[in-house]
Amino acid sequence: MHKSVTEQVKNVQSKKVAKGQTPKLFWWQLSLIGIGSVIGAGFFLGSGLAIHAAGPSVLVGYILSGLIAFFVFQALGKMTVHDPQPGSFRTYARQAFGHSLGFMSGWIYWIAGVLIMSSEVTALAIFSQLWFPHIPLWVFAILYSALALLINMLGVKNFGSIESFFAVIKIATLLAFVGFGTLALTGVVTPTAPKEMLSSFSAPFFANGFLGFWSSLIFVLFSYGGIEVVGVLANELKRKTDITKAGTFLVVVLTSLYAVSIFFILKLVSFESISSDQSPFVYVLSHFSIPYLDSLFNVILISAAFSTMVGALFSITSIMISLSLDGDAPASLHKPNQHGVAWRALFLSGIGLAVTVVASYVLPNTVYEYLTAAAGIMLLLNWVIILSSHIKKGRELEHSTPLPSFLGIALIVFTIAGSLIHSHQRIGFFIAIGFAFLILCAYGWRARKGSYNKL
Repeated sequence: MHKSVTEQVKNVQSKKVAKGQTPKLFWWQLSLIGIGSVIGAGFFLGSGLAIHAAGPSVLVGYILSGLIAFFVFQALGKMTVHDPQPGSFRTYARQAFGHSLGFMSGWIYWIAGVLIMSSEVTALAIFSQLWFPHIPLWVFAILYSALALLINMLGVKNFGSIESFFAVIKIATLLAFVGFGTLALTGVVTPTAPKEMLSSFSAPFFANGFLGFWSSLIFVLFSYGGIEVVGVLANELKRKTDITKAGTFLVVVLTSLYAVSIFFILKLVSFESISSDQSPFVYVLSHFSIPYLDSLFNVILISAAFSTMVGALFSITSIMISLSLDGDAPASLHKPNQHGVAWRALFLSGIGLAVTVVASYVLPNTVYEYLTAAAGIMLLLNWVIILSSHIKKGRELEHSTPLPSFLGIALIVFTIAGSLIHSHQRIGFFIAIGFAFLILCAYGWRARKGSYNKL
């Protein structure tokens, strides 16, 4: 059995300490990395699904989801500060509940990552159809997938710096949209056909009833997917006590940007006119006669979504390497080539992209909603494992109460239940549950073969 990732990284960390090296990240850098990892097509395109389902009440959903994300981050951050582990949530699940939960957590995260990456490439294809509406989604999916695989095969370095750079772009983009929305509401800029634009707030706040609001939560929470990276990198902070500051800033900035930008979308157009065929941001801008404004914003959305996709591919490949090193995946997957790239693990992740390209061809009108719902549920299952691990390990943690984790689990279960209301989300729910069942069966099969050592 190979040394676990935990043992290997601990050895590296001990050597760094011996050489007098210290972590290099300031708290604000960690927050930017988190923002760069989180903001992507899940918000720029997926928000359209949430808005269409809930109407104006979607604003409450973003605030509630920000609270859930904060609970998850706090749980992961406290465990990381108490006991820094490179496997992070996988390691804590294994410590709390045994090898089975550690195995499931790692594979759930990998599959969720594949689905997130797949939804990103589908969104990229949808964004590109703004200019080339007659080209099928699968053609764009192939092009973006090949480019992302090529970048990862070349061995991308300094992902933290790259994500920080794109985080600034994404924040600036949303702030620019808010600024434009302010100009539109004050009459400085006017739409081409103002009589055709109807504010969503002319409808009741819960325009589609409570069930509409409930069913939208899965798409809203999906916009927060990726906050785990902040907990994973918490031990790289200059001061570990800054983890709370970094996490609070991350959640507050995300929730504020999300809520304010969605407010302007709702104020400027009717929620009923928004669909998953186009980003709601581009849809709003298309109503104004400013040359190339919607195309410029679309370029920014493509760059933002592509950076998230490349980062997701890098992340899930790293998780697969971690699983391989810990004996939870085939040993050959972690072996690198001459460029230091574990191409087998990368290839396996690329297979998920290939499946999505096929799905885009077979189900061009519904694939994004299926993928988003399934990815969101897989993500939430892993959040439940994180919160449960925090509850189980609570006695080891100073100044830690399990109450927020219990509340977080209750809210997540409530959100997942809401995905059963409409048929498309329901299909995503069964896809996610099917994956979780297959992971459990795979662990049972490997355990019966005696492939794992007792911990």
